Amino acid sequence: MSRFAIAGLQLDLPRADNLDRFDREIDSVRKRFPWVQMVVIGELGVFGPDPALAQPLPGPAEERFRAAAARNKLWLIPGSLFELRDGKVYNTAPVIDPAGRVVARYRKMFPFFPYEKGVTPGSEFVVFDVPGVARFGVSICYDMWFPETTRTLAWLGAEVILHPTMTNTIDRDVELAIARANAAINQCWFVDINVAGDLGFGRSGIYGPGGEVVYEAGSGREILTADLDIGHVRATRRRGWHGLTQTLKSFRDSKVRFPPYLEGHNQSDALRALGPLAMPDLNDAPTG
Repeated sequence: MSRFAIAGLQLDLPRADNLDRFDREIDSVRKRFPWVQMVVIGELGVFGPDPALAQPLPGPAEERFRAAAARNKLWLIPGSLFELRDGKVYNTAPVIDPAGRVVARYRKMFPFFPYEKGVTPGSEFVVFDVPGVARFGVSICYDMWFPETTRTLAWLGAEVILHPTMTNTIDRDVELAIARANAAINQCWFVDINVAGDLGFGRSGIYGPGGEVVYEAGSGREILTADLDIGHVRATRRRGWHGLTQTLKSFRDSKVRFPPYLEGHNQSDALRALGPLAMPDLNDAPTG
């Protein structure tokens, strides 16, 4: 199978328990678009951005997600929720198959510090296979600002990147450019689903392996459906986008050993000079 149908649910959500709303929206997608095979929802949409609402996984919310996936026979990435694990809080996205089984849990590697307080970074990349279709990778929101995350998923074989997001700040336009660039640089489908309403600005996007824009949503509730051609990814990686860029082959064949990765991220005098990662205050106000 070279095509795979995804629905991104950009939901206008309040800061509340949205589990019932998730159930209704997932059921509605199945009825309206019976050909859809996977549903992706935005980051932290189910309870909002409050680490105090963290719960263990497996747990009650994940059980509801599992039931929704099995009931509708869909792959489901229900955004993320705060996970309580070994006394720490993680921002975690479960991956659930159409039988309702949790096949993976991805813990956000780059919480939005210093704003996303009290959250522990994850350390493990997640890719998973939809049998007979493709390999998928998962990242969350701020992760994509660090190009090493998407490049590593591509290096692990991911052909589609699923990217739940929660953004309600002025940098959303920049994020769309980053998502599109990540798709082109890594020659993959990039599915970036934001929340709307009280929690986010919307403007979700789906981008192809040449950086092509499939669709960019507005700011309210929208359901983004896309029939992803996996063969297009494979052809682009093999012969270049329209016969041009073969970026992954050039990366594979390069003999360059990049100093930040050999010597350590914190071994840069220039980066150490930036000072601690902390909330800006009035003393840090920009000057002319």
